[in-house]
Amino acid sequence: MEHVHIICIGRLKEKFYLDAAEEYAKRLSASCRLTISELDEQPLPPRPSAAQVEQALLKEARSITARLPRGGAVIALCVEGTLLSSEALAETLSRWPAEGISTLVFLIGGSFGLHASVKERAALRLSLSPMTFPHHLARVMVLEQLYRAYQIRAGSQYHK
Repeated sequence: MEHVHIICIGRLKEKFYLDAAEEYAKRLSASCRLTISELDEQPLPPRPSAAQVEQALLKEARSITARLPRGGAVIALCVEGTLLSSEALAETLSRWPAEGISTLVFLIGGSFGLHASVKERAALRLSLSPMTFPHHLARVMVLEQLYRAYQIRAGSQYHK
């Protein structure tokens, strides 16, 4: 069974995000071993300078890098990433296990995204949309798309 590790900057606090994430995690348990790691978002002032943002992202990148499992395929969520349909995502995710990679690692940054050094490590830079979403909602969206991808691969009726 594949292992999916989601590394997130920030912690879910709102009940509606927690409930949605828990529901998709429960659904995914039949298809993969899911681990979600929540890492602290670096505090920044209300209007941070570019240098302050860079420093915060660098600290977060170090924290993320320390959690990366060896041999996993890293997928970084970023606005400049590749846009994929649900079918294309399912196909992409099924290629790595066929190549002997059994761990998929999704990285979700905080409100300022991910540091460039983390994105450079990614086997895939993935964009959920050119629109801007709260990073907490991005976690729910990733979980739903992972569930959908597994359902597509299984040929279920979930994906119509």
